[in-house]
Amino acid sequence: QVQLVESGGGLVQSGGSLRLSCSASGRTSSNVAMGWFRQAPGKEREFVSAITWVTAWVTSAYYADSVKGRFAISRDSAKNTVYLQMNSLKPEDTAVYYCAAAKSAETITQMSAYDDWGQGTQVTVSS
Repeated sequence: QVQLVESGGGLVQSGGSLRLSCSASGRTSSNVAMGWFRQAPGKEREFVSAITWVTAWVTSAYYADSVKGRFAISRDSAKNTVYLQMNSLKPEDTAVYYCAAAKSAETITQMSAYDDWGQGTQVTVSS
């Protein structure tokens, strides 16, 4: 099992930036992908971004259309940590952001692809 801990959420004004971190521990050697999802009040959890890796230096990033060009995902393999840099934040980005880890890189935009989840971190963007 993999334990995931998110951090970096908070309150920011529209147009501002935040960087979320997701630290993984436990049986991380089997993971080949990590992703970020978010859930706003009254809405279903949705895909935000994911990163897959073959080696520490060969990675691929994926983004939802709603965040493409504003968010950037990255990974520090030495720290078993994935980051989500969020720029040009909008009020509609307000949600609880969840980190997840997967043992397969298939269908990584779907929640069903992920085996382990963090507890989430709140991001609130004021207008």
